[in-house]
Amino acid sequence: MVVPPPLSAPPALTRRVERRLDSIAASVVTEWRAAPAASVATGSLASPALLVGAAGQGERESPIAPSTLFDLASVSKPLVACTLLRLERHGALSLAQPLALHLPELRQTPSASATLLHLLSHRAGLEAHLPLFAPLLGGLPVVRSVALRRAALARRAECLGPPPAEGFSPVYSDLGYLLAGEVAERVTGLPLDELVDREVGRPLGLRLGSARQWHRWAPERLAQAAPTEHVLWRGGRLRGVVHDDNAWALGGLGLCGHAGVFGAAVDVVGWGLALLDALEGRRPTWLLPEQLETLVRPRPGGTLRAGFDGKASAGSSAGTVASERTFGHLGFTGTSLWIDPATGRAVALLTNRVFGGRDDLRLRGARPALHDALFRAQAESDALDRGLR
Repeated sequence: MVVPPPLSAPPALTRRVERRLDSIAASVVTEWRAAPAASVATGSLASPALLVGAAGQGERESPIAPSTLFDLASVSKPLVACTLLRLERHGALSLAQPLALHLPELRQTPSASATLLHLLSHRAGLEAHLPLFAPLLGGLPVVRSVALRRAALARRAECLGPPPAEGFSPVYSDLGYLLAGEVAERVTGLPLDELVDREVGRPLGLRLGSARQWHRWAPERLAQAAPTEHVLWRGGRLRGVVHDDNAWALGGLGLCGHAGVFGAAVDVVGWGLALLDALEGRRPTWLLPEQLETLVRPRPGGTLRAGFDGKASAGSSAGTVASERTFGHLGFTGTSLWIDPATGRAVALLTNRVFGGRDDLRLRGARPALHDALFRAQAESDALDRGLR
């Protein structure tokens, strides 16, 4: 496999960083009471600055800063999807290939003929979730081969036979990403977190990695990561370890296809701007626009794309300010990234909304207003920049 040399950092991370969004972050904590900690960032292709803000405290009364790491949860999925797209560019695989080509032990499962693109677009007909971690509750180990087979067998009852060309009706599924991540590891012989860093992080000058990688890069930052839920069977309060139980059971301190990345808001929004750069043809040695379009183009049956979600026509968590072309992703722990190609802007909202329990849903009602505030703040900054020129 031929791997291109590392690229220079994207314009997003060579700009100045201005702490101007603390009030928006504070509203998460004090006004909405949706989480005890929040960090936000915005950026624009038209602006020389990234705007950041932070509010709240960690478990040990350490203040939250723009550099604080958060468990990104399912915001990991688009990173994994981009990694697979890069592997396709290298010729290591094709997104049109069936799952069983790379995982032959799954040939006798209903998912054998599902393509990697079906898995990435949530159209392989799989159930949304299975408690693959359940053996741990009884003091038994989770056997990876058994867990993968259970995931591949989890075909929904209404999805019969081989998937059609565009796949079955979409149902958001962690299981498809678990299988897709396994394919990436099997094809390359490398751990998934190393692949994501090699194909996305390092080429774009970003630090988005697993707990294992942060132990190596900056253990002091991981120790101050925003804490998540108190989970008794896992030893208490979770900090610096993935919140998702399946990802913990199967990946430990590493990365699974559906969860496990930790990052700060500035790197998350920097990645959003790098994606906008790529869509506009300014990152051809990383991804060509037509390649990235494979992931972000609208697909039939709903807003789910491949690696990303689109903005719903009504009631979207992205809010009302962003255009209908907006795409992004949410994370269960209370994280989000939204990217608007119409305006060239990206916003990131990172919280630990599961701190008080995974059933605390106050952030759900807050997200649209918070994303609107972030997009408006960046628009105002863009207007000010134009006025100074």
